[in-house]
Order: sequence, then C-alpha cells, then structure tokens
Amino acid sequence: MKYVLITGGSRGIGASTAMECAHRGFGVIITWNSQPEAARQVVDRIQADGGRALALQLNVEEASSFSQFRADLENAMESQWGARGLHGLVNNAGYGLFNPIETVTEAQFDSLMNVHLKGPFFLTQALLPLLQRDAAIVNLTSATTRVATAGVAPYAAFKGGLEVLTRYMAKEFGERGIRVNAVSPGPIRTDLGGGLNEEFEALLAGQTALGRIGEPDEVARVIAGLLSADGGWINAQTIEVAGGYII
Repeated sequence: MKYVLITGGSRGIGASTAMECAHRGFGVIITWNSQPEAARQVVDRIQADGGRALALQLNVEEASSFSQFRADLENAMESQWGARGLHGLVNNAGYGLFNPIETVTEAQFDSLMNVHLKGPFFLTQALLPLLQRDAAIVNLTSATTRVATAGVAPYAAFKGGLEVLTRYMAKEFGERGIRVNAVSPGPIRTDLGGGLNEEFEALLAGQTALGRIGEPDEVARVIAGLLSADGGWINAQTIEVAGGYII
C-alpha cells in the first residue's frame, strides 16, 4: 500500500482529498490544527469504508515543530500499520483573510506567509527523507494568483510564491523521480475565509464559464489523479481547477 500525507485534512478540500485518496487505495494521514473532532470524523469515514487513515496534529505556521512532527509521523505509521515512507504529500493547510492592503498588519502578513509559503517549504524539506522514489507532491495554490481580487493581496502573493516554488521543487527533486505540481482552485464551496453567502456565490458563479462554483470533491479528484499513476508524466505544472473562472 502507498501512503499519502495531507495537511489540513479535517475539512474542505483536504477532507475530500483524503477520502478520494482512500477510495483509490492509498493509506491516508491527515493533519489538523484546531479541529480534532472534524479530523476524527474523516478518519472514521475512511475506516468505515475499509481504508487506512490516521490524524496527527500539526500547526504549519510553526516550522520549528516539523522535526518532531516527522518523528511522530514515523512512529504512528510504524506502530499502527508497520509502514514506513510516504508516496505522496499534499500541502493543503491554509486559511483566508479578506483585508485591503492599506489595513493589513505585519502580524497578519507574517502569519499568511508562514502558513502558505514558509510552512510548505520547510515541511517538504523535513519530510523529504520519507518520500519514496517516484513519490508525488501537490501544492495547493489559488486562482487569485492569476485574477487580482481586491482584499486578498498577501494570500495571493504567497500562493504565487508557492507556484514558483513548485517548479523549483520539481527541478531539484527530479533526480529522485519525485514529481511536483500545483493545483489552483477557483471559487469552491468551502468555509475558507468564512465561506460564501448567497450573494457572493451568485457573483462568482456569474464570473465562471460553467455558471456555478465548484465543490471540494471536484478538486480532490484532480489532486488524487496527480498523486497516482494517472499523473505520472505531469510535472512542474500549475493546474487551475475552476470551471473557467474569469476567462
């Protein structure tokens, strides 16, 4: 069995990705930061369907904790499954903040940077020794890197940095056969940034060629495909999963 780690797997796209990966036969490790019960529900659903899953706490804003997290991950996989090594890593954990540039505080800026750029960089670095040859990494970015949306400048800037980092990871990890891609969702029905009200959802749907917003499982299927043999010749790409958002 192959094993994949998904950060921020207790809700939204992360939870849907965990269940989709389990459906495809992966053993799944999800991380949670502040919602242990939600993470437990994801694990229970996967196990009820006969899959393997476990949940570990991780704050991706705290890079100093990553060495200990790697040790905890190795211990959990060994004790529960007798398994070692990862075949996939999904850097998904994150949060949204709607704030114009003129009112963004330094603390908000630093927190967004730590979660969306520094965190994925150093977590990937910490877990690199566990990634098996021919493993795959998927970084979650955002359509806001392509379409400027007032109020999300720091978030979009760091997601843009993550897209650049994706290509560099692909370049440097290629000799180990590790593929690295980014998935860039458009408007998706999640609670990121407080979720969508009816008026905002209608606005976003009207800006999308397919006339609606997306669902988490539609993004999850793309991520799972990139982790599997189906994505075996896709590398160093950013794939927008947005239904034709502002084209």
